[in-house]
Amino acid sequence: MSDSDSHATGSPYAPQTAAETAAMLDAVGADDLESLFDVPESVAFDGDFGIDARSERATRREVARLLGRNADLTEFLGRGHYDHYVPSVVDDLASRSEFLTSYTQYQPEVAQGFLQALFEFQSMLVELTGLGVANCSMYDDATALGEAATLSQRVRSVSGDQILVPEHLREGKRAVLSNYADGPDLTVESYPMTDGVVDVPALADQIGDATAMVYAESPTVRGVIEERLGAIGDLAHDHEALFCLGSDPIALSLLERPADVGADVVVGDAASLGTGTAYGFGLGMFVTREEYLRQVPGRLVGASEDAADRRAYTLTLQTREQHIRKERATSNICTNQAWVALRTAMHAAWLGPDGLVELAEDCVTRARDLADRLDDIVGVKAPIHGRHHFREFLARTDQPASAIVADLAAEGFAVHAVDDHLVQVCVTETTADATDEFVAAFREVAK
Repeated sequence: MSDSDSHATGSPYAPQTAAETAAMLDAVGADDLESLFDVPESVAFDGDFGIDARSERATRREVARLLGRNADLTEFLGRGHYDHYVPSVVDDLASRSEFLTSYTQYQPEVAQGFLQALFEFQSMLVELTGLGVANCSMYDDATALGEAATLSQRVRSVSGDQILVPEHLREGKRAVLSNYADGPDLTVESYPMTDGVVDVPALADQIGDATAMVYAESPTVRGVIEERLGAIGDLAHDHEALFCLGSDPIALSLLERPADVGADVVVGDAASLGTGTAYGFGLGMFVTREEYLRQVPGRLVGASEDAADRRAYTLTLQTREQHIRKERATSNICTNQAWVALRTAMHAAWLGPDGLVELAEDCVTRARDLADRLDDIVGVKAPIHGRHHFREFLARTDQPASAIVADLAAEGFAVHAVDDHLVQVCVTETTADATDEFVAAFREVAK
C-alpha cells in the first residue's frame, strides 16, 4: 500500500477510514468519538498541563523536594515480597543493550545470548527442585499456581475437579487461583493448618477421589518451614492427585528438594533474586516432571546444534494460543518475565551455590534471633509458632496490632498487621543493620 492509499484508507494502527468510523458511530447512536467516553471535566485534558517550564537543574531540585515528602520507613515487611540485596553487577549487565533492547524476548528471533541466559535460568530451577522441566518464567507466583491447577486437568492420570489449598494463603494468590479455576469449573477449597503447618490428619479426612491437586507451601506465608511435605505428597498420590509445592529459589537452596518429597509441580516467585522488593512486580517459576513436558504453559528454551554442529539455543516449545491452534494451547499466557528471569539468573550465578546456601541460612538465623529479642519484650510473644522460620514470623502483642503498626510507623518502621493482636515481621540482609533500633522502637510501642 502506498502512502497515499494509507491516508485514504487508514493507517496500520487505526485502519478505519472516516466513512467507516462514521458508520460505526451511527450504528451505536453516538455523535462523535468523544461521546463514547465519560470523562469528568475536572480531570479532562484541555490542552494545557499547567506545568511551568523549568531548567533541568530546577526540575531535579523540584522532584527531589517532592520525593522528600515520602515517609522514610525501614520495612520489615514480607508475605511474598522480599527485599534482598541485589549486587550492582546485575544492574550493569542486565542493562546492556544486548539484553535490554533485544527483540521481544519470547520470540524465536531472540538473540542466542538471551536464549542461553534463559536456558541457564531453567537449569538452575531444575537443579534446585530435582524436577526435570522448567519453563522460562511466568508472570508471578499466583499465576504460576493457577497454571498448575489447570495443568492438573490435562494430566491423564488425574481425575476430579477439586483443588485443595492451605487456609494460610495470601489473599491475592487465592483470588488469582479462583479466577483461573472459574473457566474449567474447578472448585478451590481450603484445608486446616495447626501451629503454622499443615494439619495432615485433617487433610487426610478432606482429600478424596474428587481431588485433582493439593497445594502446600514451604516456607508458608507466615514464614514457617513445613515439616511434613513427604506425608502431604503421599496423601495426594494415594488419591491420584498432583502435589504442587510453593517455594522460592533462596529457600530451595537449603530445604528439602521438592522431587524428594514427591512434588509433581513447583511454583513460586523467583524475584527474591535479582529485583528486590517491587510491591507486586514478580517473576513466576514453574517446574514440573518431565512426563508433563507437553503440558507446561508458556515457553521452554532448549539446547540443540546448528548446521555447523555448534551448540545452539532455541525456543523448543511454545504451547500457547499465539503459536498453535487454540484448541491445543495449554495456556493463553502471552508473554513472560524474560528480562526479570535474566536478572534472577545473574544474581544466582553471582552468589554461586555456596553463596546461595549462606544467604538461605542467614534467612533462618536472622528470623530466629530477631524473634528471640522481641520475645524478651513485656507484652510480646514471638514467634507464636514453635517451629523453624524462614525470613519472617508472627508475633502476638497485648496491644492491638493496628496500634502497634501505626506507632512503629511513627518511629520509622513498617510491619504487617495480620490479626487483631498478630503482627508479622520479616528480616533480611537489607534490614539486619536496623534491628537494634527496631527492637528498641518495638519495646517502646508495646508498653
